[in-house]
Amino acid sequence: MLLYAAYGSNLDPARMQATCPRSPLVGTGWLEGWRLTFAGADLGWESAVATVVESPGERTFVSLYELHQLDKSVLDDLEGCNSGLYRKIQTQAATLEGNRAVWMYVFDGFEDGLPSAWYLQELAQAAEKAGAPSDYVASLLKRPTTPDENG
Repeated sequence: MLLYAAYGSNLDPARMQATCPRSPLVGTGWLEGWRLTFAGADLGWESAVATVVESPGERTFVSLYELHQLDKSVLDDLEGCNSGLYRKIQTQAATLEGNRAVWMYVFDGFEDGLPSAWYLQELAQAAEKAGAPSDYVASLLKRPTTPDENG
């Protein structure tokens, strides 16, 4: 069975439980050879949104969920898969039990732009709640963000 690999705000088990109540967290792992980045700055949102791109030597922390079919359709809508913003791809996640087959959402376009400070903080909190190593969370918080419009 393919597991859903969440790398953004869906890292947070409580958030996923609220959105996808039939889909349990079954573990965590790493996307080896993938780098967390941001894209979609040109879409008029507050900032760019999280995605991953292949990048040898890099790794991205993920939460792994066994997604129920009813929850999958809800998540497809929320994550922009049905509107063409994101597409699903399959890969492997490295876990303590070995490699697991996973699928994830990847932005369907080029990486560009920066996250807002608020959004980056949300991602760091989600990673922390999922049990990401403290150095991974710290590295998220060191990333550049969009300029503060109020300051």
